[in-house]
Amino acid sequence: MTTLLAMYVIFGLLLAGLSIPLMLGKIPPNPWYGVRVPSTLEDERLWYKVNRYMARGLLATGLLTALGALLFYQVPGLSTDAYAWLALAAFAVPMTITVVLGIRYLRRLKG
Repeated sequence: MTTLLAMYVIFGLLLAGLSIPLMLGKIPPNPWYGVRVPSTLEDERLWYKVNRYMARGLLATGLLTALGALLFYQVPGLSTDAYAWLALAAFAVPMTITVVLGIRYLRRLKG
């Protein structure tokens, strides 16, 4: 369980850290990092707006993942399997919300 804790905390903090340059508008359109869909790669204005928006969700997802992993680790008697599923949920739920809201935001800007 300690390995899972380390993995989720490191992953969450890494995700949060990677979101910051996107929030600050420091990452120009590129094929590796950010929301890379045809419309954002073709329109620089759209790139920055969508990536700033999505980055806030990624920051929240990363912090919730790390925090969830730490909190669930403290639950007495929690099995490793249950911990793994709860830690995964701490990532998957906010990430799904971020992606859905990001897609809706992109569509609204394009429409």
